[in-house]
Amino acid sequence: MINVIVIDDEKLVRSDIIDRLTSNFPKEITIVSEASSVAEAKIEIEKYNPDLLLLDVDLGDGTGFDVLKQIRNKNIQVIFITGFDTHAIKAIKVGALDYILKPVDDEEFKTAVKKAINNMSSDNNIEQLIKVSNDYYNGLNKRIILRTSNTVFAINEDDILYCKSDGNYTTFYTILSEKIVVSKSMMKIEELLSESTFVRCHQSYIVNKNKVVKYQKQGFLILKTGDKIPVAARRKEYTLQKIF
Repeated sequence: MINVIVIDDEKLVRSDIIDRLTSNFPKEITIVSEASSVAEAKIEIEKYNPDLLLLDVDLGDGTGFDVLKQIRNKNIQVIFITGFDTHAIKAIKVGALDYILKPVDDEEFKTAVKKAINNMSSDNNIEQLIKVSNDYYNGLNKRIILRTSNTVFAINEDDILYCKSDGNYTTFYTILSEKIVVSKSMMKIEELLSESTFVRCHQSYIVNKNKVVKYQKQGFLILKTGDKIPVAARRKEYTLQKIF
């Protein structure tokens, strides 16, 4: 059996990855632990000496590359999980490692894991990846990819004002006055965006908390742009705690 640790700062993502692993690879893989930060990952890796890591690029106290720097077993296999930061992807590709984009596609996920299983006896040049990542990766401005029917957008998270859902479609409103409509549900979008920056204030709205200037007692957040975003009554306390 292949011992696996799942490392991601979002609990929903960790749970989703673990469910996919256990349902698709019950005879090949054992989940020995999970972690939500660089610090936790170091402890769990030293404790269990896993064969495979599923590793988020952006962690609350650092990056996935910071985790790699602490790995002593250079033969460990790594699959990165990312919302698509172009610098991170370039580093990962140069290092010849695999990655999975958020929101996770099931076929891509299974392909990446099968490849890692088949490569268990191969030497994984983690030291080379670390060198490449130091040259290419800058985690200060997270970028995501949004795909519409005929266009691919690469945008910084900080450029997003808010998201509004309509069934299985979500519209992104940006500081450039763009409206980008993608065929993703609000649940999938919530998994994609950073928990530290975005707040689900309503069933149909996710807001960038850094763009909020005040809360109106009528139940609205007011953004720097003047946009009014509704806050659901049952999410009011949570939303205000996250933002203010």
